[in-house]
Amino acid sequence: MDYYAVLGLAPGASATDIKRAYRRLSRRYHPGINPGDRAAAALFQRITEAFDTLADADRRRRYDDAGVQAQSGERTFEFTGFDFAVAAHGNQAATFSELFAEALHPVPKVDRGERAPGADLHASLSLSFEESMRGSARHVMLTRQVPCGTCGGAGQLPSAESRCSQCQGIGNVRWARGHMVFTKACTGCGGTGRELHQRCVACSGHGRVLRSDGISVRVPAGVVNGTRLRVPERGHAGARGGRSGDLYVDVHVRPHPVLRRDGADLHVTVPVAVHEAALGTRVELPSFDGPVKLRVLPGTQGGQRFRISGRGAVTISGGRGDLWLEVRVTLPLLLDERSKELMREFARLHQEDVRQELVKQLQAEG
Repeated sequence: MDYYAVLGLAPGASATDIKRAYRRLSRRYHPGINPGDRAAAALFQRITEAFDTLADADRRRRYDDAGVQAQSGERTFEFTGFDFAVAAHGNQAATFSELFAEALHPVPKVDRGERAPGADLHASLSLSFEESMRGSARHVMLTRQVPCGTCGGAGQLPSAESRCSQCQGIGNVRWARGHMVFTKACTGCGGTGRELHQRCVACSGHGRVLRSDGISVRVPAGVVNGTRLRVPERGHAGARGGRSGDLYVDVHVRPHPVLRRDGADLHVTVPVAVHEAALGTRVELPSFDGPVKLRVLPGTQGGQRFRISGRGAVTISGGRGDLWLEVRVTLPLLLDERSKELMREFARLHQEDVRQELVKQLQAEG
């Protein structure tokens, strides 16, 4: 795992940059912000591991000395004796346990020919209700790792065979901790003492560089709030030609001021005047695919529901729900004296008790 790449930094980044990158990524991938998201939890664990290593000056120095080649595989050490000409000062004045820590727990070594998949990326989109119904193509801006154009992702370039500059052709390097001296295989040439490649300067040997990309995301018609869309191979590029990670886009659909979605069905409340409910009327309402015409029968009661088949929400599978219209009988805000007199006349003509059935049911339950 490339700790610099995990934090989206280049080698040589300052301590301030490392802290700033960690805070930014923590706010996005912390398990408390992404409850139940195992991918985010795994990514946060890698982010924390990278920060713990790079934020500590001594651990970062050891990591940089090992280089990208010390990411996986095995690195062996050989104790060659003591050298009392070597002074133990500062960080070199280690405890006995620290002297053997790297020998007993070797840092893995990467096989340059081994491919490794890239990490996944996560983003989010906010859509209006209308956009979710019709579907759309949106662009998401991302900063992601892409293969280096100079070395093709290999991290190195062919060169004429020459003596290894790190070990001077010996094949191993001396490694001292305090007065204890070890030798280890040279990571620059793999112990051969010869160099056939040189590190790519453009990517500092990582094989990948950071680039800001606009990724096109196709949002299908009928997408619901909370849907997670997968865009294959639009995450971080893999190491040494490995498969790129995927991009996962979480869709947030803003609520409609009038319509309410329930599965594939749409629900809307239709205000109807008293005289329209009593005498009947025809209502025409706009919709996403043309006007909807509703016939309100004479004597329609408040709360009565009408269904119009096939005029609901589109589903991702291509189906179509229904549109449900619920009648709400609306009284006029103000009544003049003439209107009030007509209502009194209406009440004298219709003296039935509209709550009689309710009273009977309440008494029966009592």
